[in-house]
Amino acid sequence: MRTVQHWIAGAPSSGGSARIAEVFNPATGAVQAEVLLASTADVDAAIGAAWDAFPAWSQTSLSARAKVLFAFRELVNANADRLAEAITDEHGKVLSDAKGEVQRGLEVVEFACGIPHLLKGDYSDQVSTGVDTFSFREPLGVVAGITPFNFPAMVPMWMFPVAIACGNTFVLKPSERDPSAAVILAELWQQAGLPDGVFNVVHGDKEAVDAILDSPRVAAVSFVGSTPIARYIHERASAAGKRVQALGGAKNHAIVLPDADVDFAADHLAAAAFGSAGERCMAISAAVAVGAAADRVVEAVGERARAVKVGPGRSAGAEMGPVVTKQAQERILGLIDTGEQQGATVAVDGRGFTVAGHEDGFWVGPTVIDQVQTEMDVYQQEIFGPVLSVVRTDDVDEAIALVNANPYGNGTAIFTSSGEHARRFQRGVHVGMIGINVPVPVPMAFYSFGGWKDSLFGDKHVHGPEGVSFYTRAKVVTTRWPQVAQASEASFHFPTAR
Repeated sequence: MRTVQHWIAGAPSSGGSARIAEVFNPATGAVQAEVLLASTADVDAAIGAAWDAFPAWSQTSLSARAKVLFAFRELVNANADRLAEAITDEHGKVLSDAKGEVQRGLEVVEFACGIPHLLKGDYSDQVSTGVDTFSFREPLGVVAGITPFNFPAMVPMWMFPVAIACGNTFVLKPSERDPSAAVILAELWQQAGLPDGVFNVVHGDKEAVDAILDSPRVAAVSFVGSTPIARYIHERASAAGKRVQALGGAKNHAIVLPDADVDFAADHLAAAAFGSAGERCMAISAAVAVGAAADRVVEAVGERARAVKVGPGRSAGAEMGPVVTKQAQERILGLIDTGEQQGATVAVDGRGFTVAGHEDGFWVGPTVIDQVQTEMDVYQQEIFGPVLSVVRTDDVDEAIALVNANPYGNGTAIFTSSGEHARRFQRGVHVGMIGINVPVPVPMAFYSFGGWKDSLFGDKHVHGPEGVSFYTRAKVVTTRWPQVAQASEASFHFPTAR
């Protein structure tokens, strides 16, 4: 049985804890590896390695840091298939989707390669007679990332390239459900020339998370996961005096207006709802069908749901794989049952779905539920599975009000051919990321990713310019160089410009 170890101070580490968790192949339901679960002492060892590495790394020149980033970029690109295969085997998503995940993470590495430009300061000459002022940003110290199972490569790469480029050292606590990608990335960092201790990986559960949150040597924590855990992370880490960005759950809506191209919208709704088996925080889980569009949307999306090619992630032609665990499968199927019991219509039923030769896999077929009401569990809960709920409204204003009434505010989209409706939508919705005829509006790396309301705790979004701001703090320096023979002109009154 393969054992996934921690990575501390530039080397694999078995730590001091005897606790382990099983790592499944979701397509077969079989255990394929075991992963070590860190104790508080193991986490402290990783933080200690990062703490010891910080002084030298923080004083490393921007050019030298960028050189390591460029080398890491080339290594990730060369090992993209290896990373994608590890993701597919442990998460279950199809290889093409896993490769796309690696690419989106790689784009953040490429953004971080521009760190000499991104950390440029400001300078004001002669703010007072003989006085100049300038500012620059410094790294925080040891920072940590706690990341989810659904993007085991991309989400960590939204965090650590920017943090490390800014001069911080990093401790990553990935999901124990699919831990191998994090260790591969650690190996690639070492090959790129990153000094030992700058990047560390500890696997674990709540014990490891709490050890990170409570450590006085950790200056900041980045998190992506469910809203209840995001709230917990934010409250506990903030109480410990840390800077925190905690991205929570989502209930992403896509409004389809009667003037939309329904076939175009249905193609993209199906991809956004069923891609990665719906295990995306940016998945569309609620289609808001407006007026006369409703029946056409349900019919068109239903046709596409039935045509999705479901199979093991490594199978040629597979478009959707299994969900990540047996527990996730049972939860999703239970919500479909509850939706039907509460009065919704299951237009396409993914219950009882199996794949020949892989009957023990964690399968849920693409599911479309029509006539969903906002008080139903299937609407109120983040399903995180291949389930699309269809809610019907009479007009665009009612649809916008429905989106705004939802406690989540991660992503949303509208399908329309009307520029006026699109503009009203983009200005009116209380959501952080918006797509116009784009169902999954994840911004490019040179913008920042983050939602509103219960989808984000903290004031900074992840990666992009806000990522640089999050992982650094500003210094402002005011200078005067008096002539030797000049009177000091010291004064007891409050200083003013002359």
